[in-house]
Amino acid sequence: MKAVRGTRDLLPPETALWSRIEATAREVFARYHFGEIRTPIFEETALFARGVGEETDIVSKEMYTWEDRARAQSEKTQSLTLRPENTAGVVRAYIEHKLGESGQLQKLYYIGPQFRRERPQKGRYRQFFQIGAEVIGPPHAGSESPLRDAEVLEMLASLLDALGIEGWTLRLNSVGSATDRPAYLARLREALQPVVGQMCADCQRRAETNPLRVLDCKVPEDQPIIDALPRIADSLDAASREHFAAVCAALDAAGVPYTRDHRLVRGLDYYTRTTFEFTHGGLGAQNALLGGGRYDGLSEAIGGPKAPGIGFAIGQDRLVLTLQAQQAAASERADACVAPVGEAQNPAALALARELRRAGLRIELGDGSFRVRKSMEMADRVARSIVLLGEDELQSDVLTVKDFATAEQKKIPRAELAKHLLAARAQVEKGQ
Repeated sequence: MKAVRGTRDLLPPETALWSRIEATAREVFARYHFGEIRTPIFEETALFARGVGEETDIVSKEMYTWEDRARAQSEKTQSLTLRPENTAGVVRAYIEHKLGESGQLQKLYYIGPQFRRERPQKGRYRQFFQIGAEVIGPPHAGSESPLRDAEVLEMLASLLDALGIEGWTLRLNSVGSATDRPAYLARLREALQPVVGQMCADCQRRAETNPLRVLDCKVPEDQPIIDALPRIADSLDAASREHFAAVCAALDAAGVPYTRDHRLVRGLDYYTRTTFEFTHGGLGAQNALLGGGRYDGLSEAIGGPKAPGIGFAIGQDRLVLTLQAQQAAASERADACVAPVGEAQNPAALALARELRRAGLRIELGDGSFRVRKSMEMADRVARSIVLLGEDELQSDVLTVKDFATAEQKKIPRAELAKHLLAARAQVEKGQ
């Protein structure tokens, strides 16, 4: 017997990395005053059909659904579904437990498995794991404020930095409100009509059922057609434009970098206004680490009160892949590059390199004919840190060490240098 295709066992030592990610997420969320929510692993099918959207790929093709047997002849059977995402379940819990009656924003996070029937591939499984959070509440509590959007995005930037994810990109867009988006959809359908026959089979189907998803197509041959389609930014009403501008202004003030992407629409019907993705180049074509957006009408769609909200879901499987790739790259680097500052220090640099190598360290040796800046650039490509060896260092026996990952520069006594570099290596190997 083997694990079902699209699922897998998580074993030590890999589970240590999973636990570290979850612990870091909990610690960061706590700083932003989020509390944990745990919802059932399955819900009524109607919750996802009404909340996520019947024409989405998730509901129409990917859900694990079954008819729950009635215990007695008088009872009706009930259609149940393993949760394919968790936002709808959180909003259902918000309504059921009347959390809005507190009059305060509800800031909730979750960690757990989700289920979708799709073709397994790198970083994508039929049972997959998500870390997510939602900010939801009555309008008078500030749930509609663009500041909430910016705060969530700033929190995610802080989380990725705390995990040591390097080189992430935040892509940002507005898909408009429930009142201005229909006008755009009409323009989009009209523009697609004469060209959709030239597009891939998925785009031809989506043009009828969910035309926004056409913008998310990755088929190379379809890109020139998609680039010529109307942009949603040109159909936003004044309120949506002002909301998006305020989100961008808050991110600018907080120093969170982002890229505006007019084609970013996400795949769920409940999104309104702000949508976003954090991507990472180390994941290949399927490069999204996490995504989310605002869902101001979701509560009403499933029978609840008006409760605007914004949330996200992190693909934990892909997050693990990214960190593992970074750790593998880091482990291939030398522990340090010894860089003599001037040719006169070349012999002393060779002696220091020999000393460190005999302590078990992987050492790259620079040449004093290089300038310091050039040595830094070379060392950053091949080593985790650089040890500068100039006249001052030789006389004092205190060496200047720069860690490239943290950009931190320290003065380390020569007698303690090997111990310092070995400890830095151990931290990388443990994923800390």
